[in-house]
Amino acid sequence: MKDEKHILTMLVENEPGVTARVAGLFASRCYNIDTICGAPTANPKMSRITISTKANPDMLEQIMKQVRRLVNVIKLRDMTGEDAVKREMALICVKARSKDRSEILRIIETFRGRIVDTGASHFIIEVTGRQQKIDALIRLLEPMGVKKLARSGVLALYREPH
Repeated sequence: MKDEKHILTMLVENEPGVTARVAGLFASRCYNIDTICGAPTANPKMSRITISTKANPDMLEQIMKQVRRLVNVIKLRDMTGEDAVKREMALICVKARSKDRSEILRIIETFRGRIVDTGASHFIIEVTGRQQKIDALIRLLEPMGVKKLARSGVLALYREPH
């Protein structure tokens, strides 16, 4: 069975140590976390943790069972399908030599990114979208010289019914 990428989102009690317990469960079972994001929700008593991981169906079933057993986990969902809105954010610091500046600006505009910091020899770009979009932007900027990169990891919410 082949490992496939899965996006798991969970509502948890907003208490110290919950994220560490969830991450610790993954580590103790030798499951890798590709990305992890956690933040409070509209309800200050709850936080949402979103994890992307690669697993085969049997591994995913075990992960889901074990995460659900954690005391602080209120709800767990697999957001892998198309019924979810998934986005990631990236900050990209790219070398901006004078000969490359117009090309960089054109690329950023194409990807609906924006410059959030400018210097004599660099731009810092902010972009949001699906992981594939961000990967494509980075590939196009690499020839100019990507100096630094920070990515949020995926965030996901199910679409509301009409």
